[in-house]
Amino acid sequence: MLPSMYSGISGLKANQKKLDVVGNNIANSSTTAFKSQRIRFQDMISQNMAQATQATSTTGGTNPKQVGLGVQIAGIDTVTSTGNMQPTSRNLDFAIDGQGYFVVGSGPVPTDSAATDAGTITVEPAEHAISSNGVQTGFTRDGSFTLDSQGNLLTSDGLRVYGYANSNATITYSVDDVKMPHKIELAGNGKGGADTAIVDTGLVPLAIPDSVTLDGKDVRIQSVSISKDGVITAVLDGGATAALGQIAMVSFKNDAGLTKMGKNIYNASANSGAPTIRCGANLKEGEDGYNASGYGEMLQGMLEMSNVDLAEQFTDMIIASRAFQANGKIITTGDEILQDLVNLKR
Repeated sequence: MLPSMYSGISGLKANQKKLDVVGNNIANSSTTAFKSQRIRFQDMISQNMAQATQATSTTGGTNPKQVGLGVQIAGIDTVTSTGNMQPTSRNLDFAIDGQGYFVVGSGPVPTDSAATDAGTITVEPAEHAISSNGVQTGFTRDGSFTLDSQGNLLTSDGLRVYGYANSNATITYSVDDVKMPHKIELAGNGKGGADTAIVDTGLVPLAIPDSVTLDGKDVRIQSVSISKDGVITAVLDGGATAALGQIAMVSFKNDAGLTKMGKNIYNASANSGAPTIRCGANLKEGEDGYNASGYGEMLQGMLEMSNVDLAEQFTDMIIASRAFQANGKIITTGDEILQDLVNLKR
């Protein structure tokens, strides 16, 4: 069999994978916060017909004579550039303008936001590292969040959004009766609201109920806003404000190394590095442990769009299609040569 036919087959397989990658990019051109992919090729091993020779006193050297044996996939990379920001005017839509990922997960919930046992994510402020306590964590840039009947802040698929708690706003989770809403009890500051005192030693599921308990009295929440550092602030009846918590954000040494799990969720891999969590809002620039300047800003009422460039994808699709046809022509040409060899006997 002619080696060129096997080279053509490798080209068909490689360009088919390129079409698969391009097709997936185009299909997700409207997916929130989708990161496009690109495929790279490399040549396969070459067969040596003759080794290189060194120059002598009477003759010059000669180059090696090699015949390539086809193409293979060198890698499929994720392009992690930030997509365009799309205004939505929805209070629970959040976008990250820059580096960072939201922390989401499923599993048990703690008894309250002061707990450090199962249902929480432990934070080591000095190392900016996190470790799960029974929570199946994931990471996403899709900030189209919703609320359920308990007041949980959730992704579209029901995963809880995790963040820092405010020590002046204790969340009591309804563990035994899932039909009951979570309760938030605020310690008043004498101004009708509560001060912000972020606790940066652990992450808990964030909640936004219809009302809070302020100094023993139920006070309805009129509206909710989020600051650029992720602090969720509730505006209470009477105009006073109180921080309910802070949405956590993590980064990775190698974003392209994250594993795509589907549903806009990523998991850390062996090559992405461990997640590095952003410090709490209680730390200011210049203080020990402050690292917030390396992260993007959270924008309320906006969503990050896909970073797919359709013009580039259509161009790649044409290139892959023509390359596929050319490799197919190699196989048909090889078949014609073999037919000619067979006919020599007649």
